[in-house]
Amino acid sequence: MTTPGVDDAVAEKPQKEPVSERRLHPITPLRRAWAPVAVVIGWAVHDPDQAQRQLTRLTTTTLLIALAVVVPAAALYGFLTWWFTHFAVTDTELRIRTGLLFRRTAHIRLERIQAIDVTQPLLARVAGVAKLRLDVVGTDKKDELAFLGEDEARALRAELLARAAGFAPETAHEVGEAPARELLRTPPRDLALSLVLTGATWGALVAALVVPPLLWWATHSLWTVLATAVPLLGAAGASSVGRFVSEYDWTVGESPDGLRIDHGLLDRTHETVPPGRVQTVRIVEPLLWRRRGWVRVELDVAGSSNSVLVPVAPREAAEAVVARVLPGVTVPPLSALSRPPRRARRCVPLWWRGHGLAVTDAVFASRQGLLRRSLALVPHAKVQSVRVTQGPWERLWRVADVHVDTGANKTVTARLRDAQEAAELLGAQAERSRTGRKGARPDRWMV
Repeated sequence: MTTPGVDDAVAEKPQKEPVSERRLHPITPLRRAWAPVAVVIGWAVHDPDQAQRQLTRLTTTTLLIALAVVVPAAALYGFLTWWFTHFAVTDTELRIRTGLLFRRTAHIRLERIQAIDVTQPLLARVAGVAKLRLDVVGTDKKDELAFLGEDEARALRAELLARAAGFAPETAHEVGEAPARELLRTPPRDLALSLVLTGATWGALVAALVVPPLLWWATHSLWTVLATAVPLLGAAGASSVGRFVSEYDWTVGESPDGLRIDHGLLDRTHETVPPGRVQTVRIVEPLLWRRRGWVRVELDVAGSSNSVLVPVAPREAAEAVVARVLPGVTVPPLSALSRPPRRARRCVPLWWRGHGLAVTDAVFASRQGLLRRSLALVPHAKVQSVRVTQGPWERLWRVADVHVDTGANKTVTARLRDAQEAAELLGAQAERSRTGRKGARPDRWMV
């Protein structure tokens, strides 16, 4: 028995097309195949004496048999993990299904995606592949798709951003990558010179050269010297050579989906600063950079690990980029920053001069530091809470600290303000934050 009208409605209801799942690039098994080899290496490093004894017992025949077993096993493991990994893009989410023995399916809702970065390690660049790394609201660890063909990775990124922006599924894949206009490029010479003029580089290098000889003179223990020297040399290399390799050819471009950042000498990375998700901008000015007028711009982005906007640039160029990431914000000049009252020197005898505060219609700006100046800009719309703290010694001298908490779980502090001024700031900033959120730009892509 049929009900009139019901069968017709069912017949007229459009049927959803089945979700098409895709696999990663065929080169991916080579990446997965290293897992069994890494286990063996990890065991050898954990117990080198036992590993050496086992290795001396091996004959040539036994070693060849072991290789004949391990190599195919590693290849099979890599192939199976690749074979059982799929991903699909639906109308509302990106679905990633992984797992050989224990299956895991990640459902990433498109509207919760904060950033999609395309990264290419050196060997991946040679092979013509790339990985997608996704920043998602509410997760500390990035989900990733590794590896995809370079063109496929860029096309998938553009499709995901288009769908997150509200484009129809049938047209999202036709939108393509949004065009970008270059705003700033850091010359390699300026980057290298800025690292030479950074105190952290020289501090790590001096420690690596001075501490090991002192330890040898005191202990005459080679292992103690090596255990200390290797981390110190690593820190010196990371603060100089490592940063140069990572920040080489730093380029900032503007596009409808946010500010794009491309950088890297060996491993090439293409990042995106999500629109409307920047919580704090910091303009850092080391002592030895001031003569050249250079600054560094750092970010706090909610739900993203992107932390550097400009590694080194003239102040005027850096402030122009800040104006693009924080529309309508003008960086307050040093003359506009009010210092703490002179009695604050009783709490911090010398460094009180390095603190300053300016509150404009758009931002809460706080400066700290004498040798390494840092000016933090917090848009009023991004302030989550405001607090005033006052210790016993500060209470004696009638000063207090004003703390502004942001959505990136970070805090910007205006130190040593007059107690009456701090109390007024507490109420005024709460009102500015409330009104600022009403006129804040949306956090959606391509809006």
